[in-house]
Amino acid sequence: MANSKSWEKIFKDYKIIEHDFGKSPFILSATQIKRACQKFKETGEKEVRILCKQDSREDRPKIFQDNGLFLLPVKNGYYNIIKGEGYIDIPEIKDEIMVYVSKLDFKLDTAKVGDSEMQHLDYAYAASLIRTFTNDPSLVLTIRGRKYTPDFSFYVGKQLIKVSSVQTEVDAGYEGKNQLVLIEAKNFNASNVIIRQLYYPFRQWQSQTEKEVTTLFFDKEKGQNVYSIWQFEFTDHDNYNSIKLVKSGRFRIREEK
Repeated sequence: MANSKSWEKIFKDYKIIEHDFGKSPFILSATQIKRACQKFKETGEKEVRILCKQDSREDRPKIFQDNGLFLLPVKNGYYNIIKGEGYIDIPEIKDEIMVYVSKLDFKLDTAKVGDSEMQHLDYAYAASLIRTFTNDPSLVLTIRGRKYTPDFSFYVGKQLIKVSSVQTEVDAGYEGKNQLVLIEAKNFNASNVIIRQLYYPFRQWQSQTEKEVTTLFFDKEKGQNVYSIWQFEFTDHDNYNSIKLVKSGRFRIREEK
């Protein structure tokens, strides 16, 4: 498992297993990580950014998996190690693929060049699939790229997590008359994803608008002209684990001549 040796050293140096996670998360700084891993030779064994990238359950080092732990950034240079469920399953969509006819009256040549998440998402938006899925023809692209969160707090179980100016990224954000739609896009048929990638942008943009904030997960199947969309919601805005699936669908986009 990735980075397991490095994290075993970090846990040993700071006696992390002895911490009472029932009361609070364990606060760990980038400086502490660098200090514990300074004698490792490989970049992936000592680079903080790489060590702390745990976007799926399987990305977690063995010591995290064995002890039911996950990692969240909470401030520039600081992380919380938390006991609990940090991830959400992306359920298989068993409904039949729906053929969706693009609303464009011409074909897009450039949309077929390359194979990036952003490209597939832009194509789905250009064909009005995103507007149709959300039943909102007023949506326009207004958000893209990295920004920093305001201060906010939430709970994982009984553990209080406080976040201050953490960098987040949404692949696209669309604003309409009555809602804001945030999208996290993948391009590899993900089976699960860390809730943070949906929750942090949700909390960030919820503080900026009175409109309803809708959270979507988007995936383009490898080698197939099939686009899958899942809509999630947070039933309790202060509860990280209150995420629920609202609806989902699989679509094949057809361009009319």
